[in-house]
Amino acid sequence: MAAYLGAVDQGTTSTRFIIFDKNGAIMALSQMEHDQILPEPGWVEHDGMQIWNNTRTVIEGALEKAGITGKDLAAIGVTNQRETVVAWNRNTGEPLYNAIVWQCTRTDRICRNLDKTHGKDGFRQLTGLPTATYFSGPKIKWMIENVPAVKAAVEKGEACFGTMDTWVIWNLTGGPGRGRYVTDVTNGSRTLLMNLETLSWDREILKAMGIPETALPQIVPSSDSEAFGSTDPSGPLGAEIPIGGALGDQQAALFGQTCFAPGEAKNTYGTGCFLLFNTGNEIRFSNHGLLTTLGYQIGDKAPVYALEGSIAYAGALVQWVRDNLGLIKDAPEIEALANTVPDNGDVYCVPAFSGLFAPYWRSDARGVIAGLTQFANKGHIARAVMEASAYQTKDIAQAILADMGDELDLKSLKVDGGMVANNTLMQFQADMLDVAVTRPRVAETTALGAAYAAGLAVGFWPDTEALKENWHVHSTWKPKMEEEQRAKLYRGWKKAVDRTLDWKEQDD
Repeated sequence: MAAYLGAVDQGTTSTRFIIFDKNGAIMALSQMEHDQILPEPGWVEHDGMQIWNNTRTVIEGALEKAGITGKDLAAIGVTNQRETVVAWNRNTGEPLYNAIVWQCTRTDRICRNLDKTHGKDGFRQLTGLPTATYFSGPKIKWMIENVPAVKAAVEKGEACFGTMDTWVIWNLTGGPGRGRYVTDVTNGSRTLLMNLETLSWDREILKAMGIPETALPQIVPSSDSEAFGSTDPSGPLGAEIPIGGALGDQQAALFGQTCFAPGEAKNTYGTGCFLLFNTGNEIRFSNHGLLTTLGYQIGDKAPVYALEGSIAYAGALVQWVRDNLGLIKDAPEIEALANTVPDNGDVYCVPAFSGLFAPYWRSDARGVIAGLTQFANKGHIARAVMEASAYQTKDIAQAILADMGDELDLKSLKVDGGMVANNTLMQFQADMLDVAVTRPRVAETTALGAAYAAGLAVGFWPDTEALKENWHVHSTWKPKMEEEQRAKLYRGWKKAVDRTLDWKEQDD
């Protein structure tokens, strides 16, 4: 068998291709950013064709860096920004509209109308999700209702809708007439259209949304030797290589962190911040604002579920400070600027730029910097920005505790993503949660999880125990803060969150 595995990591701001060896070590990486299209306040789009062209380029670039060809890969996996959805013509392969990104709030009115007819949690018992602008289903409904080219393609039976895993896999496997039209269970579970028990599209919800099932991909397991097909030899890999697995990016990170046992959890600090808590083969519904989602499914085995806390702005908040405020030149500088002051000076920053996600689910919220006095300086603002991710994670941990009680407790947290290089933030996170926070040696856990899923499918690794042997600790932060100080800081955060609410009126 070939010695390496590849993973396409199609993210919110860039697309990467990473080549791993059997120990999970990175052999080569190539990355390209794509445009963030912002046609109106709160609207976020991506150019689907630009992303596919970038995918081709990074695959070729990583192979060249590694000094190998596509034939040296045993399989490839795909991971992707979730909830972002694109429409295209199945006959031509041309996108019918820009991809609508998970952060986009344009479907707020659609979601409010669904709330009126079905209730805020009308679909939760079926999908595990509340009605929210975050998810793909309302985005598809918006395109059908507002984009003439999409509506016409739907009426002719020529429309394809898919999250970015579906778009990339369809193109990798040959596109029009040949491409495999599939999505995995983890991405399906983020659409507000998939039934958690049957792992299929729910026809009653499709009817409520006005979405034809024929315009949606087949739902398949996350790791499967046949479901995803093989790459087109005329494509960027230049060979017919099995696509062995696909997972949404946060579930891929759960898989890459080898959180295979109930009670194990990971948090990814990327553009957003996403904590997944493994609940095993049982569907557990949250009463405290968390999402019930698919963790992963390996072949024909029983699916593994998870509770998730989704936060829209984490690293993106630091980028905003860099690009919009000009307080720093590079994102990593936020730590040094924050460390020019000993504490936050009672300043809090709540990044509700597109509303608040879990556990609040308030689309009317907007961002605030609260607690300002004449004493505050840019160091305090930087610290407030940095600490925001830790406070938001604390919100999620509190919700898990309220839902699970002593049955499954959060005893530690595995972390990954670009922000884990910030030692000050990681220590503050451990202090806020009062549990140990651990970073693995291989920080690219999202792409690694996709590679693991692909490798299991083709026998590159025998089982998940072999994957656990690849996981090694890089750093661990243990809590040092007194409970009184922890509680005081968190009370300040909750007051700041209250100031964000009811900002955007429903008629806006």
